[in-house]
Amino acid sequence: MVIYMERNVILAELYKKYIEPTKAQRPRCIGVELEMPIVNLGGGAVDFAVVHSLTKRFLDKFSFEVIGIDDGGDVYAAQKKENGDILSYDCSYNNLELSFGKESDLQTICARFTDYYEFITAVLGESGYTLTGMGVNPNWRVNRNIPIENGRYRMLFHHLHSYTKYKLPMYFHEYPQYGTFSSASQVQLDVEFDKLPLVLNTFSKLEPIKALLFSNSVLLGEDNGLICCRDMFWENSPHGINPHNIGMYDCEFTSSDDILSYIASTSIYCVERDGKYINFEPVNIVDYFSRSEITGEYFDHDKGEYRELSFKPELGDLSYLRTFKFEDLTYRGTVEFRSVCCQPIGECMTTAAYHLGLLENVEELSQLLESDTVLYHNGYTASELRRFFVKDTLPQFVNEDKLWELAKKTVDISKRALEKRGLGEERFLSPLYERVEQRRSPAKKMLDMLSQGKEMNEIIKLYGKL
Repeated sequence: MVIYMERNVILAELYKKYIEPTKAQRPRCIGVELEMPIVNLGGGAVDFAVVHSLTKRFLDKFSFEVIGIDDGGDVYAAQKKENGDILSYDCSYNNLELSFGKESDLQTICARFTDYYEFITAVLGESGYTLTGMGVNPNWRVNRNIPIENGRYRMLFHHLHSYTKYKLPMYFHEYPQYGTFSSASQVQLDVEFDKLPLVLNTFSKLEPIKALLFSNSVLLGEDNGLICCRDMFWENSPHGINPHNIGMYDCEFTSSDDILSYIASTSIYCVERDGKYINFEPVNIVDYFSRSEITGEYFDHDKGEYRELSFKPELGDLSYLRTFKFEDLTYRGTVEFRSVCCQPIGECMTTAAYHLGLLENVEELSQLLESDTVLYHNGYTASELRRFFVKDTLPQFVNEDKLWELAKKTVDISKRALEKRGLGEERFLSPLYERVEQRRSPAKKMLDMLSQGKEMNEIIKLYGKL
């Protein structure tokens, strides 16, 4: 075995990729990613020709440059070089994503989002389409839930459909195409090296409360009792074969070495060789480099089928290590918070504002959660509590009055930090106070409206209102 296959060398590379960037001195910046379902208000499947027409007009309007073209010649990603903003389609042409270049304040991001969104919905409206703020496309059953025709998304689609071949003591759901109809609201925030354990520990404990406040992905037509299907999609798919690749951290970090060891316990499931994406059974990253050869599958364009291919692991394959943690440490020196569903469009900045304020005041948040007895010290872990709260009914042991009071305290902590920044960003938290007062997440609100006889298209338009 060559020396770079040894564990200590792998750990050194992982340290360089994930830990070292957090040591850089820099002002805290914000990166916001908003995925939104495209909806045909006529009730039919999304016609991708409408989407491609929108893309061309958007690029002309805002001077975006093409950075991604699929195998059929259609644009799936474009960027505005001046500020780093990206228009893309996530997994499929049913799901539009706006990613914003890093900024120091949310007001700037919100202003650009408003410009883009108003143009996009005006163009879509000409064809009877719209965007909406839901974590699952309400027309998921009728849409063409197929991946974008490129190597990465084709590989991912194939990987998720491979669940039938695994004989494991775990439950796999039967929605392997979920990436084509699920949408998220994600934020990346710069994090300091000396606060890494505190941030990951604290925000993991916060996840049950976030489920209470932000749940907004209902799989309409399926009676599964879930108001946040997002967790189930990832955890009960091939991504969840190694539970360290998904969900929460059920351990307490005391140092960056602990975090590094955790990263080394995650699995890799794809690489690229000679322009071919190859996926294979997830394998622990350290074990991966101990093998002389890995066998996976790639799509043969000429034959139109998947074929086996064996290859030798290379240290550069670490660039393909991708986890889906709720709090994901990235190579940028940021933590990506990725457990929140797409929110109603008029409230889409709540996710970033909430996390930004809490990160600025993470010590106070930590103290609140450490002393809590409403959720914790009742015999359940944070992960178990999160699983309770993504359902439409609360567990019996929880005092609902005290629970919502606790949720409000977290919003208050965020608000105080944002007020201290002096940029007016605390205004984005107003919808969270309304949710606390009404005691319902966007998903619960939607289900209430449906039970009262409101038409789905009315709700789609309401949740898509800026």
